[in-house]
Amino acid sequence: MIIGIYGRQFNNSVLPYVQQVFDCLVEHEVEVLVYQDFFEFVKDKLFLPKQFGTFKTHLDIKNKVDVMISLGGDGTMLDTVTFVRDSGIPMVGINFGRLGFLASVSKEGIKTAIEGLINHKFTLDVRRLLKVESNQNLFQDLNFALNDLTIHKRDNSAMMLVHCYLDGEFLNSYWADGLIVATPTGSTAYSLSCGGPIVFPRSGNMVITPISPHNLNVRPVVLSDAHTLTFEIEGRSSKYLVTCDSRTEIVDTSITLSVKRADFDINLVRLNNETYLSTLRNKLLWGIDTRNY
Repeated sequence: MIIGIYGRQFNNSVLPYVQQVFDCLVEHEVEVLVYQDFFEFVKDKLFLPKQFGTFKTHLDIKNKVDVMISLGGDGTMLDTVTFVRDSGIPMVGINFGRLGFLASVSKEGIKTAIEGLINHKFTLDVRRLLKVESNQNLFQDLNFALNDLTIHKRDNSAMMLVHCYLDGEFLNSYWADGLIVATPTGSTAYSLSCGGPIVFPRSGNMVITPISPHNLNVRPVVLSDAHTLTFEIEGRSSKYLVTCDSRTEIVDTSITLSVKRADFDINLVRLNNETYLSTLRNKLLWGIDTRNY
């Protein structure tokens, strides 16, 4: 088995847990490829076996790596997606961040998680992505999102006006601070904090969630991901922000955006001791009433 490791820079408090990950992999005698920039960051802070290799691009791991491990939070997992892309390589995240919906393995569960990977005691949770296209070639070959696409005002307090079309038919004009188009995976991220619904992963939907809409009767809308959404922007500002997961571009009102389901999916590892429902309950503290404590 060949396991890839992706991580970003972090504070020293998590170094012992990163070392534990490396030690467990060495113990099971698996081949390891570490993201080059991350390798350079930790090589003088931790003990790294000489047999560990490195990778720089998505081409270095395609058809080579069996599983990708992401070390960090949900943002790190989103970065990992840009390396996995359409390769089908399963991903699992060890959470060094806060909430951890995507990076669902706790620091205390590192040993158990790696043993589960080595012994193939896991299932694959298939997640759909969105594809973003525009008349300005935004994001180039990274124009896909596991969580969401957002359109947001940039440099003043004035609202923006976003015209939305569903398969070419006019849907609505949103007076708001911005707009979110979320996948079911992203429904528990920014969209949820803006009042959007929780959508289960295999429901085949996407959600349009306005950000601080001017009209209170404008609510989130759940749509089939078989549709194509098109957006045009108006407003007093000359520049706006468009984000695709953690990637951001600055655009003007000449932009036309379309969003539809991507032509590939991502495989998330579900260890045998966890489910999507258990993650929801644990992360959102469902069933816990502080008045009882």
